[in-house]
Amino acid sequence: MAEPLPDLIEEIVTESMGDDPATLLATLAGQDEVYIASLLESLPVEKRLAVWEGIPRDRKLDVLVEMRSDPREILIDNTPHDEWASIFADIDAEDLLELLDSLPKRLVDMAYESLDSKERKYFREATQFPDNQIGHWVNHEQLVLPSNAKVREGLRLLRRDIPQHCDSIFLVNRSGQFSALVKISHLFNAQDHVSLFDLSEESVTTIQGADDTMNASLLVQRSGLASLPVVDENNKLLGRLDVTSASELVNEFYERQVMASAGMDEDEDLFSPVAKSAKNRALWLGINLLTAFLASWFIGLFEGTLQQVVALAVLMPVVASMGGIAGSQTLTLIVRGLALGQVTPANLRALMVKELKVGGVNGVIWALVIGVVAYFWFTDAMLGLVICLAILFNIVAAALAGVFVPVILDKLKIDPALSGSVILTTVTDIVGFVAFLGLGTLFLL
Repeated sequence: MAEPLPDLIEEIVTESMGDDPATLLATLAGQDEVYIASLLESLPVEKRLAVWEGIPRDRKLDVLVEMRSDPREILIDNTPHDEWASIFADIDAEDLLELLDSLPKRLVDMAYESLDSKERKYFREATQFPDNQIGHWVNHEQLVLPSNAKVREGLRLLRRDIPQHCDSIFLVNRSGQFSALVKISHLFNAQDHVSLFDLSEESVTTIQGADDTMNASLLVQRSGLASLPVVDENNKLLGRLDVTSASELVNEFYERQVMASAGMDEDEDLFSPVAKSAKNRALWLGINLLTAFLASWFIGLFEGTLQQVVALAVLMPVVASMGGIAGSQTLTLIVRGLALGQVTPANLRALMVKELKVGGVNGVIWALVIGVVAYFWFTDAMLGLVICLAILFNIVAAALAGVFVPVILDKLKIDPALSGSVILTTVTDIVGFVAFLGLGTLFLL
């Protein structure tokens, strides 16, 4: 049974295993590469390098493949050059593609030389597609037969090793173009002489190599099959996308979205150098500073009002906070819809109307609540009315911005998950402050 990862991290970091490295290596010997990769990513750099040194060379490649780019690069940089020949001994095209962005060119060339002719062909085909297209990530372990094959040939094929997550045989014509898909389960009750084409599925979704990785992965997850064929623009079979790879790509996409919302890379190392982490985050902080100055400038326009009605300054954070939260709820919904292809120009108007209605209902409810609280707090009915109207206006404006900000950014080819929250917060802050302070100037002075 695997030792819980947090417990093992504590033992290594506190050096309770330091006097007996053999015990650690024995513990890791029974674990899979995903567990070891997670352990290495969780350790400070010195401890990570010490553990990495003790991992058998024949396992190092699989561990590197499972790691994120940043922590992986630290290990690559600190691995002696004379070890790489043995590490690359069993590398295949998929492994090299996974490591491509982390390896220096000299190691890429060395790994490429270690591939056999078939794997080199797969690698060349994959690198014709950028890594955001599914043709870059196809699985070449598949069951393929000619279109005129019979059931007996299919059963003969099944006596060999069946690839993982493979529940179908792909049929191709003489030119290697995809023709049909036959579920393996259909072969067992059929006569040997029956054509496999006669047992094929009536309609099969094929994935184009140039398709977006996220869209292609969702197709596989919804297909009810363990994998779908991937073809090029001429319908030539490139390989397949299986459900495990599809799930990993979807998980990576959403992890990237979460990290991007804070202006960070999903591959960032927990223990990356301070200078590198600071540099990566400085730009995002700078952008936020500019937007904060912009909001502050609008507040400065009402300096006289604030000096005369101090209660407005006390209540300003309430207005900004309510607008920001309401807008972020709508923004999150729209960003997800854009990622899944569910938000289009055809349904955008209906979606906007729905979100405005939601904003209106919530705006009325919470505007009344906050207005009453402000009245009893400051015993000023007019102040309660001012903040009531400002909250209502800001929540409705936030709903509108939550719809249009991500849509506009998406049209401009800017990731809405990365920039949307900053722009939305700026909009809701400015709208909220201007509405609140403007109404305060109008009614309270």
